[in-house]
Amino acid sequence: MMSLTAMLGSIAVAVSGAAESAKTVSEAFVTNQTGDSLSVVSLSDMKSVAEIAIGGKPAGIAMSPDGKLAYVTSPESKEVVVVDARARKVANRFKVGEAPLGIAAHPTNGRLYVADWFTHSISVVDPGAGKVIAQIPVGESPSGLAVTPDGRLLLSADRDSDQVSIIDTATNARLGTVAVGKRPFGVTIDAGGTRAYTANVASDDMSVIDIAAGKSVGTVAVGHRPYAVALSSGRAFVTNQYAGTVSVVELDGLRVVQTIEVGDHPEGIAIDPSAANIYVACWFDNVLMRIDTAKLAITGEAAVGDGPRAFGLFLR
Repeated sequence: MMSLTAMLGSIAVAVSGAAESAKTVSEAFVTNQTGDSLSVVSLSDMKSVAEIAIGGKPAGIAMSPDGKLAYVTSPESKEVVVVDARARKVANRFKVGEAPLGIAAHPTNGRLYVADWFTHSISVVDPGAGKVIAQIPVGESPSGLAVTPDGRLLLSADRDSDQVSIIDTATNARLGTVAVGKRPFGVTIDAGGTRAYTANVASDDMSVIDIAAGKSVGTVAVGHRPYAVALSSGRAFVTNQYAGTVSVVELDGLRVVQTIEVGDHPEGIAIDPSAANIYVACWFDNVLMRIDTAKLAITGEAAVGDGPRAFGLFLR
């Protein structure tokens, strides 16, 4: 039987040439867990332009590759809610598992991947049909999900197993696991599809994974209770929930080069494709903040709904 390293290495031949497609974004779709809603924020002037009722304590968010739909997980109602991004209305909703949390959209095949916190599995969903078509056992309490740019691999941060599961999206088979820090929550893959980064809530650090080798290759201490990671121009930006900060990590050398004070309980974080700005949802302050990546300073904020989480890729 082919080893995990050999199997991932053969897959990575295709992955390593992938790059982020050039596009622009104009809006953020922010899940508001306490407010049971989804806020739409105009990024040009940092103003909330719509609030859509969702229900079920929405948390996770993914956008369809064409940006026409937003997919929202609602853990309490055990649903994925499909939102028409242009019409600003709910287009569909369907049951998925027992506690759907993290969610990711495949870049080409139309499928969704949904982490189920209670059943320790990933549901593979056909959103057009509104049904689960496969279920993949992973570690305990899967949270964040990420798909490689070419769509061949899915990574799951298995929070209570202190590991990341690596899954072949063609077969829905789990190829193996990688040990990381304590209680990984958010997971992010670089534009080349070669490395992944986890925010480890209980060890206050970020792990670096060599995807092809299937192993952890580095760790860097960040702030208290790190939640999620965004990547830009050789740097990682990590939200530190309890510290109220974002750690800026130089990836070459793995060292924190700056700490940015943000709002109370920063959680979801995303970067625009131009790499000029990152956006951070601050759960207890009910705002979305914009940070200039060159100045490493806050340059705007928008009021959103109650309890913003924005856990996932939320820009369109």
